[in-house]
Amino acid sequence: MPHTVLRLPAVKARTGLSRSTIYLRVSQGAFPAPVSLGARAVGWIEAEVNAWLTAQIEKSRNIVPAGRPPQP
Repeated sequence: MPHTVLRLPAVKARTGLSRSTIYLRVSQGAFPAPVSLGARAVGWIEAEVNAWLTAQIEKSRNIVPAGRPPQP
């Protein structure tokens, strides 16, 4: 299964987050970690970024994913 790798400008555009916020959230475990593409290059797996975005939308709109009971 092929993976699409997003570089930082694409991740910033999709999420609306700044570079510093992305790296802060990565360090806090609140955003997917990048993968090494070489000595000085990293990228993010598109599916992981999309899953994070979906979770943020669900959290902000209090949407309960199918099969999970609502949280108080």
